Amino acid sequence: MSATYTSKIRLTQQGDGDNPNSWGTVLNNGVVSLVDDAIAAYTTIEIGANATVTLSAVDGGYDVARSAFLEVKGTVGGAHTTISMIMPGGTSPIKSKGYVINNLTTYTTTTNVVKIKTASGDGYTIPSGAITQVISDGTSVWSTNAKGLGLGTAASADIGVCATNIADVSLADLRYVRTSVTANATVRGDLVVEAGSLKVGTSARAYNPITTLTDAASITSDFALGNNFLVTLAGNRTLAAPSNAVAGQSGCIYLVQDGSGSRTLGYNTVFQFVSATVPTLSTGASDVDMLVYMARSATTIDAVLLKNFDR
Repeated sequence: MSATYTSKIRLTQQGDGDNPNSWGTVLNNGVVSLVDDAIAAYTTIEIGANATVTLSAVDGGYDVARSAFLEVKGTVGGAHTTISMIMPGGTSPIKSKGYVINNLTTYTTTTNVVKIKTASGDGYTIPSGAITQVISDGTSVWSTNAKGLGLGTAASADIGVCATNIADVSLADLRYVRTSVTANATVRGDLVVEAGSLKVGTSARAYNPITTLTDAASITSDFALGNNFLVTLAGNRTLAAPSNAVAGQSGCIYLVQDGSGSRTLGYNTVFQFVSATVPTLSTGASDVDMLVYMARSATTIDAVLLKNFDR
């Protein structure tokens, strides 16, 4: 009677009366060694130009698909943006299997994909750089999820800077100081967040950087980027209404004549001036004026022009 093979990891099963006086060799090579692979073998899989890489499956002999641990290497994103590793599948008989996968693949873009799947199933997309565990029932492939790891939703929150990740917060970065507190808290040295206020100690400095604006016929500014701005005028210009102004915001806009001078500046009607008199700029070459402002509302900005900073 001929030998048969187990349906899941393809181990040799002795047929009645087979291999007289040599069953030990068959047992060692077709069962014991293969069980060893199924439990502990670490196998490297090279992916390349092909859209699919089929994991070899051999009844009673060495194959890749039987290994317990798979290391994936190579590059995806050349001829194919998705490369699939095909594992043995089928529900009759069931070819269930699990792997721990170490994904060391190089991705040419963030949209590239490496999957593990059966020939007929959708499979599982292996994240770049992931060490993950997958299981298959012969049709579908699943990975260990956050609930299984006991991490809740934190398991899917990467550390980084983007809309879907946890913010990269520095103690030196005031953008992430809480907007309201119920008790005083020292954030850093002389910087104290009090209930309803932010206090800076006498030995600490507080400043807002100067944002350089792009010179154009209509000079635009985004007040969400800061409070202080600078622009060098290379022609007769108009200062457009700023975007994202908020009531109570104050600062200054440096207005610098270029090497030729004699540049004029008009103002959008959101800018309001003392005695309703629109000021004129200093006109000398490289003269520096400063427009000091406070936003009364998002569409009303009170301003005073201080002229010709020099000595």
